[in-house]
Amino acid sequence: MTETISVEPVRGKQGLRDFLDLPFALYRKDPHWVAPLYLERLEHLDPGKNPYYRHAEVELFLARKNGRTVGRISAQHCRLRSARYQDGVGQFGFLEAEDDPQVFAALFAAASGWLRQRGLGRIQGPFSFSINDEMGLLVQGFDTPPSMMMGHALPYYAPRLEEQGFARVKDVIAYDFTDTGGMPRALKSAHDKALADRDVTLRPLDKKKLMQELEIIVAIANDAWSENWGFVPWTQEEMTALGNNLKMLVTGDYIAIAEYRGEPAAMAVSLPNINEWIAGLGGRLLPFGWAKLAWHLLARPPNSVRMPLMGVRRKYHGTPLGAVLGMAAIARVRNYHAGRGTRRAELSWILEDNLPMRRMIEGFGGRPYKTYRIFERAIP
Repeated sequence: MTETISVEPVRGKQGLRDFLDLPFALYRKDPHWVAPLYLERLEHLDPGKNPYYRHAEVELFLARKNGRTVGRISAQHCRLRSARYQDGVGQFGFLEAEDDPQVFAALFAAASGWLRQRGLGRIQGPFSFSINDEMGLLVQGFDTPPSMMMGHALPYYAPRLEEQGFARVKDVIAYDFTDTGGMPRALKSAHDKALADRDVTLRPLDKKKLMQELEIIVAIANDAWSENWGFVPWTQEEMTALGNNLKMLVTGDYIAIAEYRGEPAAMAVSLPNINEWIAGLGGRLLPFGWAKLAWHLLARPPNSVRMPLMGVRRKYHGTPLGAVLGMAAIARVRNYHAGRGTRRAELSWILEDNLPMRRMIEGFGGRPYKTYRIFERAIP
């Protein structure tokens, strides 16, 4: 007998709890999945706390079969993105579901219908919620845990999307870098050139001037990435939220700013890979998880870090100086972590066709080890 699948918007605390609980059942046999922290996910989904909601409309959906939760998805319309591209594209995210084509079909019918009601003609994703958050569907690299703010997935997800008429739009790459102790030749060369040039200054972030420093980082990022595929600029509110997170997670040396003739020209930002610290907590900090997390934060350096932000101002793109500035900023961050005993880093994510950046990373020993894919289809 065919079981009826219903899809409804998330309503109330129980609906939100079901939305957050579903992955625990789906990934219970996957040793590489890391349960996100409930409190962090609740804040991310809270319109009063996540600045994304200031410029976007969002709906969360749950799929149920005979009263049992079997799938979830978000649909979102980002007004900043629509104003920039004017391409009639809406987005989906937070996709999780049992391996049932009918469940995937029902979820995408609901998300597509919601976007269609808002005048949009195409659906693209996953983005949870935006290109500046967790994005892309893992299609290669299932055999290792995700780094912080990067997604994990089950291998059947991509085939189920393709069955629903989705096609690949863009791949992004995560690079793994294992530090063997000595500075890679390419990084050392760039670092030495930068130090020898009196016009170049390398410095850490000054946490005493956190908001001013964040304005520099965001200004470089918004300039450096402005012509990248799918780019949406950071807002002031998002910058403030970033600052609140950085204040708790990092010292100034996690971040390097390269200045040329007194002007900030490049930056590199690293973060501790807290996924290694929260693995095994089951998403909950109580009763003792908070103590474990605080101990890691305060008492010891991380085993690995992630570099989510790196950029060089556009006027230096394609120039020898630009390459030196970018690699020197990375080298400064690398030297700090290597001096504390951290030997592994993930540099992510990198657009598949950003060949200058990919060559630079591969030039100092980074290797691609995970691929995340953005899919798109017309809304029926």
